[in-house]
Formats: sequence, structure tokens, C-alpha cells
Amino acid sequence: MSELDYLKNQMLHGAMSRREMMGRTIALGATTTTLGGLIVPSHALAAEEPKKGGTLRLGLAGGSTTDSIDITSYNDSVMIETSHALFNSLVEWSQEGKPVPELAESFEPKNGAVDWIFNLRKGIKFSNGKEFDADDAVYSLNLHRGEGSKSGGKGALASVKDIKKITANQIQITLDAADADFPYNLTDYHMHMVPAGFKDWANPVGTGAFTLEKFDPGVRVVLKGKGDYWKKGRGHLDRVEITVINDGNARLAALTSGQVDAINRLDGKAVALITKSGKYEVTRAAGGYHVVMAMTMDNAPYSNPDMRLAMKYAMDREQIMKTLFDGYGKLGNDHPIPESDPYFNSQLPQRKFDLDKAKFHYKKAGLTDPKILLQTSEAAFNGAVNMGALLQASTAKAGIKMDVKAEPADGFWSNVWLKGAFVGSYWGGRAAATQMLGVCYKAGANWNETHWNDAKFEKLLGDARAETDEAKRKKYIWDCQEILSDQGGALIPAFKDWLQASTKNVGGITPHSGFDMDNGMVCEKAWMKA
Repeated sequence: MSELDYLKNQMLHGAMSRREMMGRTIALGATTTTLGGLIVPSHALAAEEPKKGGTLRLGLAGGSTTDSIDITSYNDSVMIETSHALFNSLVEWSQEGKPVPELAESFEPKNGAVDWIFNLRKGIKFSNGKEFDADDAVYSLNLHRGEGSKSGGKGALASVKDIKKITANQIQITLDAADADFPYNLTDYHMHMVPAGFKDWANPVGTGAFTLEKFDPGVRVVLKGKGDYWKKGRGHLDRVEITVINDGNARLAALTSGQVDAINRLDGKAVALITKSGKYEVTRAAGGYHVVMAMTMDNAPYSNPDMRLAMKYAMDREQIMKTLFDGYGKLGNDHPIPESDPYFNSQLPQRKFDLDKAKFHYKKAGLTDPKILLQTSEAAFNGAVNMGALLQASTAKAGIKMDVKAEPADGFWSNVWLKGAFVGSYWGGRAAATQMLGVCYKAGANWNETHWNDAKFEKLLGDARAETDEAKRKKYIWDCQEILSDQGGALIPAFKDWLQASTKNVGGITPHSGFDMDNGMVCEKAWMKA
């Protein structure tokens, strides 16, 4: 999260006045254009007290008929939002981008950050009346571990050597090497707590602000508020109704026709229209959300390093940013760390659209008629198929022929992603650079979509996690970014801002640099004004 975003969040939460926010923004060197580009809801001008009760109707992209309540299975918005409503984790990713205690009351490193002690909150009860304890924490974390685990959270716990109960309210996690960032890993949206031995996902039991009333995968989710949520200042709503609307135009129409109160993934082209009407609030959040076209490096022709470079130079990033995202974002450089991250490699030259270099590397690759097929879907993001078409057009100028196959949104994540050799996708970003690099580029990680496996990268990532000297740590993470940009299989043209819209009777939807809809926490944070 940038300093500008941080100041905006402080104002949104009533921690500073609009005048103070503007003054500090100008002090940072912001221009009039920059200030005008900050989308600040009018309700932020005066702090309002959250109200209890009411029903929030959400129209969300990111749902599929293959969705499940199983905490190991989540991979998109609808289930992320649903899970945060039903469950809690040991650690929460705060508005300021830091790991803060949730069901853990505190945590601290021991033995040079090889061991981590988590002290658990007492008196927190599951929806079935059972009190949360260390046995539940150990069981829940172990759901993502082991050779047979297919959990999307497996990568976050790949460095864990052992998890053990110390007392009824304390656990110890031992790592295979020191990791000063380990608590960030526990902010992963799979790391929810359930009772020890729990397996009945059709009837979820959690400590969250809601219970499940109805679940029709890929269609609708209905959540009922508990009314006595343990977190102060959260859990205001009586009810949340989530309707899955994967089509962007249909989602916008549902908002403007009054069928829903808020939507995610607003198209940048609609921002001006929405704000001009005066009826809606638009929340914009910059961060780690990036779009990807992933080439698997163990499959021809993407196993050829010059073929990968040819594709990278043939990609017109500025055209993609302007045409698809209307400037709401930043250019990508084929690694997953955004400018807002303190470990962003600011000295790495931005790769530009260069047909001469694309032709050079394509010729050097020495491939005759490589079969290049990009499988992509609007399930990934609005414009994913168009992005493939833009890449197809620009690679053709370099003499590289490629085909694009538009896959159905429903079932895309289970049937195509991680199965195709060249697939469009997106990532919501992670709280720490080492976490982001580990979850999708560490060898053996379940979601390593490019099949990246590089010994030098593995050592750098391990050294970065263990290092507490900031200068050395920064150098390791910078080198990781450079290696991925030059040698990796991910085409990352852009970091896209999260854009979401709501009617003015909805309060509590604030920007977060993590995932959409307040990093998936919209259900427990939002409230209805009337």
C-alpha cells in the first residue's frame, strides 16, 4: 500500500480529517491531478457510527458451480468473502498491510525465528458452542500440510516442520529455517480455524460473525448474522445475500437497477458514469492484484528461454493498461511484487514493447511453427479474453503465431487453470513479498502455475526469509524479482487497481491493498445506513 493509500484509509476510518489528509498528501509532492484521481467517498467527510441490523446484497464475480465451503479449496472472490464471514484465522492482514492478531491474542519468534509461539484468545466459541483452543488450531493448520494435501494454502505452510500444542491456549510452530515473515503466511485466506476433527463442510462450524443459511455453488450464498460477534466494531449485519454474477455488464446492471447494494470488479470504463450519477460510491485500492498469462516452463515451446523472452517483448503492456484498465493500475514487469510493496525492485528496468527484440529471441529460439494456445476466461477478470486477443495481435507483428481459446467462466479454475500449458489468470497479491514469491513460484507449491523451479531463486527466497538485516534482505528480494522477470514463465503486463461500487446506503467498505471487497472481509466490516 502506498503512502497516499495509507493516508486515504486513515481518513476513511476517521483517524484524520479530510483537511489533514489533503495537507499531508500535498506534502508528499502530489499534484492536483493526483489529488483529483483519489476517489474518496463523500461519506468519508464526516465519520458515521455503524448501525446494527439490515441485509447487505452483494453481486460478486468469482464464483463457480465447483465451489465448496472446504477451507482448503478456495481460489476466488465468492468463497473468500464467504469464508471470512464464517471463519476466523489466527492472524489478520490489517488495513495498514501488517499481520495482526485475530484468534491469536499475540505471537512472537523464538530461536532466531525458527520457532513461533502463538498465544490463543480464550473464551471464543464456535457456532456449535465449543470453545476454541489449541487442539483446534493444530488440526486446522494441518489440513493444509502433508504430501497428499491439495490445499491452496499448502505453499504458505511449506516451511513448517512441526506444529504442537503447548497448553490449551498456546501452540508452537517450528520451521525448517528461520523466517522473520512467517506470521504473514497465516494471513492466507485458507488459514481459517475449525473444530478439531471437523469434516462436515456442508454444515460449516466457525467463529465468524455469520452462520450459513443457504449455499448454492456458483449461484447464491445466504449468511445469517450471529448478533453477538466477539470482535468489537465488526459483525453489524443481520444478513448477507451473495449473488454470483460473473459477467461485468450484468453485475453493473444489477447495481444500477437496485437488485444488489454492492459489486466487486467494477470496469474502469464505468467509474466516471457511476461517480457522476451521485448515487454510488466507488472504492479504489491499489496493491498486489496483477493479471497473468502463465507459460509452463516444463512444456514446449515455453521450456525455451528465448521463446519466453520473445513473448515478453512482444507484449504491449501500455496498450493493455490503456485499453482494458483505463489507467487504473501500474505496468507490470513479469514479476509479482507491486510498486506499493516496500521491497519492490525500483531499479529493475521496465520491459518495453520491442518488436525487434521479440523477433531476435524468436529466431534465436529456433522453433518451427510452435503451437501456442492461450486458454483464458472472464472468470479471471473483466477483459481477460480481450487481453489474450491483444497479445495475439502484437505477437503476430513479431511473426509469432498464437491462438486464443475463450474458456467458460464456470469451472475454469478447476478444469483449466493449473492444467493448461499457457493459461490466463490473476493474483490478488499477498501481505509480504516473500509470501507472494513463495505461494506461486516456490518449487513444489500447489499454485506454482508456471512450474518455476530454480535453485538460485530457492536459495535467495530462503535467505530473504531468514535475514533480519534490512539491506541484505532487500537485495535478496530484489534479485528474486530480477530472475523472474528475465527467466520466468509469467507474462505480467499490469497491476490492476481493485474497483468496487456500492450504493450510498452501504457503509464500511474501505480500500485494502490485498484482495477485493476489503480483502474479503466485507461481510464482517460493512453496515447498512438505512
